[in-house]
Amino acid sequence: MGRRGRRAWIWFYRNLFLRDRPLTVKLLVYSAMLVVIPLLVVGMISYQKSSEVLREEADLSNKQIIEQVKLHIEYYIRDFEIDSIRMQNHPSMQQFLRMTSEQEVKNSGIREPMMQLLNDTAYSRSDISRIMLVMENQTVLDTSMNKNVTPALQLIQEPWFASVPSNSDIMLIIRPPSQRYELEYVPVLSIVKRLVSPLTLEPVATLIMEVNFKRIQEIAERVTIGRTGYLSILDPYGRYIYSPEYTEIGHLADWDQLEWILQQESGSYQAQTGDKPFYTFSLSSYLNWRLVTTIPEKELTRGTEYIRRTIWWTVLATLFMAYLIGIGFATSIVRPVRALQFFMKRVKEGDFLARADIESKDEIGQLTNDFNKMVEKLQVLLDEIYYSQLREKDLQLRQKETELKVLQSQVNPHFLMNALETVRGMALEKDMTDISVLVASLARLLRYNLNHAGATISLQQEIQICDMYLRIQKYRFDDKLTYEFQIPEWAEGQIIAKFALQPLVENCVIHGIETSAQPVHIVISAAQLNDHQFIVEIQDSGVGIPAAKLRALQLDLLQKDMITAVSQIGIVNVHRRISYLFGDAYGLELESGADAGTLVRIKLPLKPHVEEGR
Repeated sequence: MGRRGRRAWIWFYRNLFLRDRPLTVKLLVYSAMLVVIPLLVVGMISYQKSSEVLREEADLSNKQIIEQVKLHIEYYIRDFEIDSIRMQNHPSMQQFLRMTSEQEVKNSGIREPMMQLLNDTAYSRSDISRIMLVMENQTVLDTSMNKNVTPALQLIQEPWFASVPSNSDIMLIIRPPSQRYELEYVPVLSIVKRLVSPLTLEPVATLIMEVNFKRIQEIAERVTIGRTGYLSILDPYGRYIYSPEYTEIGHLADWDQLEWILQQESGSYQAQTGDKPFYTFSLSSYLNWRLVTTIPEKELTRGTEYIRRTIWWTVLATLFMAYLIGIGFATSIVRPVRALQFFMKRVKEGDFLARADIESKDEIGQLTNDFNKMVEKLQVLLDEIYYSQLREKDLQLRQKETELKVLQSQVNPHFLMNALETVRGMALEKDMTDISVLVASLARLLRYNLNHAGATISLQQEIQICDMYLRIQKYRFDDKLTYEFQIPEWAEGQIIAKFALQPLVENCVIHGIETSAQPVHIVISAAQLNDHQFIVEIQDSGVGIPAAKLRALQLDLLQKDMITAVSQIGIVNVHRRISYLFGDAYGLELESGADAGTLVRIKLPLKPHVEEGR
């Protein structure tokens, strides 16, 4: 135990005091430790304390802002509640609420005074866009006769209507912009209130006041929260009532602590995901809304960033000075060794023209002389063998890469996209819906090719492109073209060269349907060949390929010759790309006969993990 303890102590001592390290390294490390460690400790403490102070100040400031905004909005909504009380206490309204049937309303002639009451109230405030009164007997009074707004009877069918309080308290509903009704292109704020009968004191009608949302928006946008912060308003369920992004209004807030926020009346927290924003929130008991301010972490910690940068620059400057002092002190002692080490590194990096200067005749001088002779011999050998092989290999790789890019560019017709969009626009202008749909499908087909930069994709994606292409051809040939896919689930995740199937399917259509009056059926299937390979087959029932032309085409595939294969350049293109991507063992095989259809078989490598999970 004593001997083991002594060895452990020696090992610890030598590593702690860098006994086996160069003198320059020792000087650099020790001087850095003496300067950097105290600076880092002080800097970390200062950074942490300043971050806490900034968060506390931001939290206090945001709460004051929220309280001011809350007060403005509450006063604003209370004015509408007062208007609703005035209408409720009006004699015409009291008479109207006593009626129990639509016929009684018609016979009494009360509709005209009621409409006057509603219109007068709406005209008295520019921010009231619409007032509706819906009786339980489905009698509807609506100040807006425009058909481009949501009908009142449709509103009472929405889920929120059943939750309106029956005790005459108001309920605030925010409806996101509607694409169906032109006049509701912005969010709609509805103030909903149940009205009770003076006779039975039971709810008999519902008053709905639609308010211009821009007033709420103006109040929120006037708030300045730092440089990039903003204010949001949530309903009791966590959906946006107001957000700087209109598209978020009416949708659930995507916050990691949303459920916790909905359970608290006020508070703050910092998210731990994304940009790590700092949230401050408070509940309005009158509106039952939560007002939330959001400040990005970068803005919150702008002050501490200055401290952090100052600390790092100080550390770097100190390290630089320590490095210069250490180098200056050690140069006179270890200069010859470091010079030889420097030239060794140059030789290691491939610079065989470097020669170390011999400054002495001692052991270091002799070592330097032997090193120079060794480099000369290595230079001769590598010039004859290494460099020639390296250049040849690099040339082959570059040639393959260039050929792949050329082959890929043949199926990337970027210039067609603008032309297709022009045709689609002209079709829409002339109400040619079928042409528009057809051109849009073709554009999506081309866009797929443009948007997938990789050379390979999954078989499932390639099948989807073939399906899209065949649907386009279905517009043209109708019943003359039928097709089916027989792709097992295990094969969907297998890898295939991008745009490999579509040219082959296109050949089936061109040479099978366009040259014959008979209908053609196309089958695309996949099957496992062995433990390491699988095949994809494209078979059609077309006119087939004559024997002489089939032999010429098979020879082109064998030679991968695209110059002579003018009529079938697509097939040879696919075959070459597959061979280059997966190896010479993979590619296309053809079987056909006159009036017997054509079978194209693609041999591809099988991914092992897909096979095991199948």
